[in-house]
Amino acid sequence: MTDQTTLDREIASEQRHLDRVYARLAELRRSAADAEREGYQLARVGNFGALVERDAMVFHAAQRRHVLDAEHEGLVFGRLDLRTGQVLHVGRLGVRGVDAETLVVDWRAPAAAAFYQATPAEPRGVVRRRTIQSASEKVTRIEDDLLDPEAAPPEMAVVGDGALLATLSRATGRGMRDIVATIQREQDEAIRSPGNGVTIVSGGPGTGKTAVALHRAAYLLYSDRARYAGGGILVVGPSGVFVEYIASVLPSLGEETATLRSLGSLFPGLSASRTDPPDVAAVKGSLRMRRVLERAVRDAVPDSPAELRLLYRGELLRLERPALDAIRDRTLARGARRNEVRRAAFDAVLAALYAQARTLRVGRLPEQPAFEDEIIERPEFREFLKAWWPRLHPRHVLDWLARPDRLRRYAGGILSSAEIRLLGQAYRTLATDGLTVADIALLDELDALLGKPVQRARPKRDPYQLAGGVRELSTYADRQRAARAAARERPADYRDYAHVVVDEAQDVSPMQWRMVGRRGRLASWTVVGDPAQTAWTGDPQELDRARDQALGRRKRHRYELTTNYRNSAEIFAVAAAEIRRLYPDLPLPDAVRSTGVLPVERVVPAAELPAATVEAAEALLGQVEGTVGVITPVPRRDEVAGWLGARGAGRLQVVTSLQAKGMEYDGVVLVAPSEIRADPGSGVRTLYVALSRATQRLTTLDPVG
Repeated sequence: MTDQTTLDREIASEQRHLDRVYARLAELRRSAADAEREGYQLARVGNFGALVERDAMVFHAAQRRHVLDAEHEGLVFGRLDLRTGQVLHVGRLGVRGVDAETLVVDWRAPAAAAFYQATPAEPRGVVRRRTIQSASEKVTRIEDDLLDPEAAPPEMAVVGDGALLATLSRATGRGMRDIVATIQREQDEAIRSPGNGVTIVSGGPGTGKTAVALHRAAYLLYSDRARYAGGGILVVGPSGVFVEYIASVLPSLGEETATLRSLGSLFPGLSASRTDPPDVAAVKGSLRMRRVLERAVRDAVPDSPAELRLLYRGELLRLERPALDAIRDRTLARGARRNEVRRAAFDAVLAALYAQARTLRVGRLPEQPAFEDEIIERPEFREFLKAWWPRLHPRHVLDWLARPDRLRRYAGGILSSAEIRLLGQAYRTLATDGLTVADIALLDELDALLGKPVQRARPKRDPYQLAGGVRELSTYADRQRAARAAARERPADYRDYAHVVVDEAQDVSPMQWRMVGRRGRLASWTVVGDPAQTAWTGDPQELDRARDQALGRRKRHRYELTTNYRNSAEIFAVAAAEIRRLYPDLPLPDAVRSTGVLPVERVVPAAELPAATVEAAEALLGQVEGTVGVITPVPRRDEVAGWLGARGAGRLQVVTSLQAKGMEYDGVVLVAPSEIRADPGSGVRTLYVALSRATQRLTTLDPVG
């Protein structure tokens, strides 16, 4: 048998406990099913008392079986190692073994409170807190927090960020222990920031901003579950890759109350991962795009009828383009939203036709209501209305920007000719290449400008109503459970979150702040980021205005994280030298962990870059126990992924320099750093991010020739 890594051994240990828990769960479920069957047998006695006893027995047994089934997935999500030597596993319901020993502590029990409340500054008797991620009955990932390093026995294994803190705390000398205390104090203060208002956490690479944001969400849920579980918590990240990453390490937030979204997936029903070049993203992200879109939603639909012609009682009724345009302008006056005023537009057309019929002195002209009823029944009139004023989806209007004449008309006087040219080039391939991340915010803006089509309210379906009018037999508990589930169910475009977390906030454009702000109108906020890592190349003052508008006038609580404990000092020195090109005096975090391993910097002939990349990736896979990231310039991502194929068995990931935001890897191969740096907008800042993703080893490969 090959040697297991520390992570493998710890996952295997948790898997053994999980196997024991699910085996016991199966026994309990069989017992509940047997009790349910026995309850039905009581009915054979034939007296009233037996029927009452049957109902009670069947009800309680069925209720227990339902709970066991409902909480099967992700049953165990945490573990506490206490100073006393006791180990508690925390889960969605309590489970005891055959001898009444505790296998799982219910998260609502007092004994589980420390899983949410313990912090490095106040460990509450907890030495190590472990978050356990599972799929079905298989442990997939674990992540540790070492809360009391001095109480940790030498043999205690710690993985994730906790492993780095453990390494620091066990280093010789008082200085390292002081550093760990500083890290823990900084993070704990931000985590426990007041629930109301806006908590702003800033810090450079490796300072634990994301960990703070996610632990803060868990802390808020536990401290005021009614508020935050009821309204929900939204966590917004920069990319789908990042959201997948935090989903796998996210501490349990309890009963699926947290919603994770990337900026490219906030608009319901659509998702984008493609990114624009920085100059194009700066135009699409500018607040001036709102004015461009306002013009678009007021324009005539492409290829819509130029006139309406109807023969009525021998007379030709005719509304030409100027008259139709005038009706549209009047209907959309004072900010009316197009999809919400369709009926008003139709009424205006009917009124214009009736006025014309009166002018032409049509014989035996009925009263206006009767006239309108008669016109509405005509198929050709209904077809005209559908073509002239259709229900518009935001994507329809965005597609209009791909027409050069329309784009020039909408953007003229708002964007410069160079910016209009950039947008035109970008939207020329919209139909074939699809949406970009920046387009999602524009769609959300269009959705707000267009409004929702007026629809008839549909009665809520009774979940126990069967076909043919038959109603399924249900208990009071069944109905209460269904009511609670319906109350928790949120629409796809939910906008009443109680708390919003924005990670990598420095990359959120003004238009994206408007999009996120619509979902946090009633929310408190946690905003984390690092201005030095921003990829935004647009107007900084415009960005500040948009962010302040989204956050509102809520009180701000600011926290600065100053210690980089994830990057080795050797790796961060390379990243720091890069960002000093732009900001010589920028305060940077202190990298306090030294490995003695210098980054490998290689320059290779361009023709040898594929082989060198494969060689470097395979070397790192052999040198580190965890993950290896291969970071590429945006245009090269698919090409480099093709070189590497299926190597790495799930441990290797190929990402662009933009997708790498917020990520961390044990080892990194950075392909063509000079190409990343060459971008005139945010190249140096983006390269700074890419260089600071590795915790242990870094290899850079630059092609020449």
